[in-house]
Amino acid sequence: MEFLAQYYLWFKAVHLIFVISWMAGMLYLPRLFVYHSQTEIGSEEDKRFQTMERKLMRIIMNPAMIITFFLGFLLADIADVWMDKWFHIKGLLLIFMVICHIFFSRWRKAFARGCYPYNERFFRIINEVPTVLMFGIVILAVVKPL
Repeated sequence: MEFLAQYYLWFKAVHLIFVISWMAGMLYLPRLFVYHSQTEIGSEEDKRFQTMERKLMRIIMNPAMIITFFLGFLLADIADVWMDKWFHIKGLLLIFMVICHIFFSRWRKAFARGCYPYNERFFRIINEVPTVLMFGIVILAVVKPL
């Protein structure tokens, strides 16, 4: 790992770029669901939202999440933080973020099938979950309070 350690800051920069990309999708997709849930099934607007949601998930969110985790594990290994308490709590919050990602994927597929899983109000509330998780993850990663 010593060879890779000299590139630590580069790995960290790329990691942050993909974190930002993933989080942009995690914050935007539920907002699309809010507006999508207001459309008529089968309408042109419904089809447009389906396309936007599918592309956001497949082209941006999924690859960004995978690369975020790959580089995150690499950084954790280089910095040897596996036993740090802050890292364990951050990992737990990341698990919740992945669970959100999975639910977003399921809801996107439900919209694509013409089944609107929940109403606009539900998606407005759900839209805040990734934000709360992001606050905890960033504070733990930067401040390392524990």
